[in-house]
Amino acid sequence: MQEESVQQPQQKSLEELLADAQAKIEQQRDTMLRAVADAENARKRAQTEAASAQKYALERFAERLLPVVDSLEAALRSGHLGGDTSGVQLTLKQLTEALEKSNIRPIEPKPGERFDPHRHQAMAAVEAASEPNTVVSVMQKGFSLHDRVLRPALVTVAKAKVENGGGNPISDTDLD
Repeated sequence: MQEESVQQPQQKSLEELLADAQAKIEQQRDTMLRAVADAENARKRAQTEAASAQKYALERFAERLLPVVDSLEAALRSGHLGGDTSGVQLTLKQLTEALEKSNIRPIEPKPGERFDPHRHQAMAAVEAASEPNTVVSVMQKGFSLHDRVLRPALVTVAKAKVENGGGNPISDTDLD
């Protein structure tokens, strides 16, 4: 009988050791799974950042070219070039095509189009016959690269007309 009582504590000890070992294995498994998940997330994040960097690599260069487009368009509008504007027109056309091939697109809202604060910048608000918060005129077209605005279009926006009754809106009777 003494042997049985001695053997039970040893078995209990072995069962405890087995439970401890299994708990340790489960903990190490969890740690390993977390490390694998972290590595996968880091890999995906690096891929996303690389794709974004490639997609928007032209941004700074394009921003420097936009004033050139503006100058060529202004030269054509001014009429100071004399009779032969074909060289300037061809240069502007080539530059515009090169920008479009690089996914750089103009933002040119039409009069009456709804004002979009994400793509337009209001330079003035004027009373107009058109609906309030719509574009009245474009002062300078904007440009976007893919879905990112490089430069917003500078626009004049319509505001509601103020009805003027011709007199003071506060009458003498309102003061009594």
